Amino acid sequence: MSRGKAFLWVSAAYVLAGVAALGTVAFLPVGPDPMVRVAAADLAATVVVFLFSVAFGNTSFYDPYWSVAPLVIAPYLWLGFGDGAVPARQVLVTALVFAWGLRLTYNWARGWSGLDHEDWRYVDLRNKTGKAFVVVNFLGLQLFPTVLVFLGCLSLVPALVTGDRPLSALDAVAAVVTGGAVLIEGLADNQLRAFVRSKPPAGTVMERGLWSWSRHPNYFGEISFWCGLALFGLAAGGPTPVLLVGPGVMIALFVGVSVPMMEKRMLARRPGYPEYKRRVSALIPLPPRRS
Repeated sequence: MSRGKAFLWVSAAYVLAGVAALGTVAFLPVGPDPMVRVAAADLAATVVVFLFSVAFGNTSFYDPYWSVAPLVIAPYLWLGFGDGAVPARQVLVTALVFAWGLRLTYNWARGWSGLDHEDWRYVDLRNKTGKAFVVVNFLGLQLFPTVLVFLGCLSLVPALVTGDRPLSALDAVAAVVTGGAVLIEGLADNQLRAFVRSKPPAGTVMERGLWSWSRHPNYFGEISFWCGLALFGLAAGGPTPVLLVGPGVMIALFVGVSVPMMEKRMLARRPGYPEYKRRVSALIPLPPRRS
């Protein structure tokens, strides 16, 4: 299948997922908490994308969901329930969510070759789990990330719906953290893409730009983005325990799962990685140690 046709199928999957989400919300009675409605819509949309991934035998159908879902959740909360929140903060937070989501979706789209490609982590799990992969696929590779994004979006409720505190210096800090996160992710992704397109010798370690200060600057940027949203929620007057949930699960995901998984792969495939690992910080960008 051509890349263009593959994109059409992915687009169709997400349009139908959106229809399922809207239908679910319309079916719910008036009154439930807005995030209850978001959770129900999220589940319906995830099921649709999962069914497409099974039909085409490609779990990467789900890959854009991480960055697309908040692009729907943020305006839904603002426009549907945000009469009592501060308009300037609503505009700022939504704009930053869109800057993050559109950039991340674009980065996925330009690097996706089509339905001939599937993330190597999915392939490994399929090979290891065999017939049980359909369960692992739905619960672990699709529903679980949906839950994580949902928990991260809890910070949007005080910022877009309930928070009535006026803008303050904390909002400025939140904007710097969130905007800086988008910038860091964008630079890291562009530098990595340029490195790959330069066709370096097999086994060469990427240690240019941000990657010379952090082994995973893109993950650092992703964690920082969700922390920035939590700071907006705190500035708006949101309950602190709830605001810790989103950053907490993101830190646990990237530090506990994503970084170790990538490190194991890099150590197995790149002979120079142990020395690179010794010199360069794992996550937080820091000046590299001397050789």
